[in-house]
Amino acid sequence: MTLVRYFLLFSFFAGTSTAEILVSSQGAMQVTQMANGFDVPWAIAFLPGGAVLVTDRNEGLYIVNGAKNQKIKGTPKVVNNGQGGLLDVMVPRDFPISREIFMTFSKRQGLGSGTALAVATLSSDIKRLSDLRILFEAAPSSSTSRHYGSRIIEAQDGSLFMTLGERGQKETAQDLSLHQGSIIHLNRDGSAFRGNPFINEPTAQPHIWSYGHRNPQGLALDSKGGLWAVEHGAQGGDEINEIQKGNNYGWPVISYGRHYSGAQIGEGRSKTGMQQPSWYWDPSIAPSGMMIYSGKLWPNWRGHFFVGSLKFDYISRLSGRNLSEKERLQSPRTGRIRDVVEAPDGSIWFASETDGAIFRLAPSP
Repeated sequence: MTLVRYFLLFSFFAGTSTAEILVSSQGAMQVTQMANGFDVPWAIAFLPGGAVLVTDRNEGLYIVNGAKNQKIKGTPKVVNNGQGGLLDVMVPRDFPISREIFMTFSKRQGLGSGTALAVATLSSDIKRLSDLRILFEAAPSSSTSRHYGSRIIEAQDGSLFMTLGERGQKETAQDLSLHQGSIIHLNRDGSAFRGNPFINEPTAQPHIWSYGHRNPQGLALDSKGGLWAVEHGAQGGDEINEIQKGNNYGWPVISYGRHYSGAQIGEGRSKTGMQQPSWYWDPSIAPSGMMIYSGKLWPNWRGHFFVGSLKFDYISRLSGRNLSEKERLQSPRTGRIRDVVEAPDGSIWFASETDGAIFRLAPSP
């Protein structure tokens, strides 16, 4: 791995926004605060025309247009407990026609909760949601309040992929009769995708595309439509995986991490029939959102992976045939990063829990 230096050169104020300059392998980058005042900003999505949607895990869905944040009415009722709340938001390609947006969240299920997916129609004035429908709920319910997973992405064919954590109950990730610890593949209406690998197995959940995951919280498509996920390990062993149909990614049988007690996890680091990660971190960085860059503003970064770190407060840049970390984008503004996305103009936006704010990275003027 190449060690790259980052320096904070100067900061200045432009109205109510603070901008900073830092140096990366591609030169100076300007870090500009685009919005603040959030509790736990969890996800960022862009609407046609320049407005930005932000989920605040404990507070709801907001529209950011300029310096103002406006809360959108009509979001689903969520369980605000532990790691639960309103989580991901996704704007499909047909939004100009359908005006639909998709949201993932923790939903009350009896005495417990589960990860759910909803769709709703956004009003033309971007103030409210209507026709809210629950498309999917993970089964069974869990009494824990952690590891909801919950990223969602639209595939090239318009179908949906969504991540589900194992809710802190590690053995569930190897049980195909449960949704926990899997990446699921859905039709637009929430039904199981017709090409799913276990759809004809009577004891398996038909929605499952891959399994053996701990808590995948980043999901991205590469330029060829390939699916990639990043997930939390235990103590060490955070992983990036290329997600293939029907594959078992090993948790909790194999892992490059260890239990928090220091004990070995499962059977070691490898086992026949279980996939090896494309990259893993040890020590853990607590990865969050992940983006694969188009190269629009930084051509040399085309196809590179950008992953936020909740633990060490930086954005990891990875690339190569044998994927590896090349660079750490870090400044006083990269505290506890929850999401990393590419904007339509090629700039890189990220959500900082530390500042309760959304920031934009762009080439320095």
